[in-house]
Amino acid sequence: METGNRKLIRPSLNEIKDKINSTGRSPKKAVPPDQTNAENFYYVKQMQAKTPMVIVLKDGEQLHGVIEWYDKCCLKVNRQGAPNLLIYKPNIKYMYKAS
Repeated sequence: METGNRKLIRPSLNEIKDKINSTGRSPKKAVPPDQTNAENFYYVKQMQAKTPMVIVLKDGEQLHGVIEWYDKCCLKVNRQGAPNLLIYKPNIKYMYKAS
């Protein structure tokens, strides 16, 4: 059996690096964005439609009203027959459209 001239089946690491550099692709994946803007889109949609919402707080209290505006840390909710509220987002357990 002759073992002198065997061809390497796998490409060398230098060949792979050269291919990556020549195609312009980096070997690392791009970092996903910090925000998807899905939350912002949802709030704007509900504000424009003036959708009645039910906001459930962490302590179980339910608030009914319409979202007037929002920012990074809070929501302003307009309510009928009750004072308007400024609610901090960390205090919200979940919310849904009132039926």
